[in-house]
Amino acid sequence: MRNETDVIDVQAKGDEQAESLKTVGWVSYLLHLIVAVAAVVPGAQVGVGILLVALVIDLVKKGDAAGTWQASHFSWRIRSVIWAGVLYLVTAPLFLLLLVPGMIAWAVISIWFLYRIVKGMVRMNASQAMPD
Repeated sequence: MRNETDVIDVQAKGDEQAESLKTVGWVSYLLHLIVAVAAVVPGAQVGVGILLVALVIDLVKKGDAAGTWQASHFSWRIRSVIWAGVLYLVTAPLFLLLLVPGMIAWAVISIWFLYRIVKGMVRMNASQAMPD
């Protein structure tokens, strides 16, 4: 039989896990933001290494967020990286063959990626789930 102390312990553990997931989420969002801003600012490329670190963090910790509003943020970040990567790969030949249209395409993709990261950060700050 559960007593009041057990209920309080479970709630405290849940609150602690929620805060831990939020911290992981902020670290991931900040890593994504560094890459997104660098992609928009000419000459400020930081490389895909930081983005891969953020992606691995999201993939590893996503299961811990299952059933919480934060799970949608992990999925949002993972989808953002995958879609941006696919779009960059699809437009790479355009970038290599026709420099200006390729640069425009990559700029649009980079702005879209930055928008998704900022939107996610704003909603996480408000403790709101991301739309599907």
